Amino acid sequence: MATRMPLRRPHHGKRIAGVCAGLADRFGMRPFTVRLLFVVSCVLPGPQFLLYLLLWVLVPKA
Repeated sequence: MATRMPLRRPHHGKRIAGVCAGLADRFGMRPFTVRLLFVVSCVLPGPQFLLYLLLWVLVPKA
C-alpha cells in the first residue's frame, strides 16, 4: 500500500500560490491538468475562487 503525500504547497512548479501544484502532487496528477480543471470550473457557478483563497491560507508551505 502506497503512502499518500500530505497536502503541501511546493516551492517548485508553482505559478501563483502553489495550490494547484500541491493538489497535483497529492493526487499524482500533472499540475497543468489541475490548473486546467480549475480554470474550466470557473465557468460553472460555485465558490471556486473562495476555495482557492482558503486553501492558499490553510495549506502549509513545503
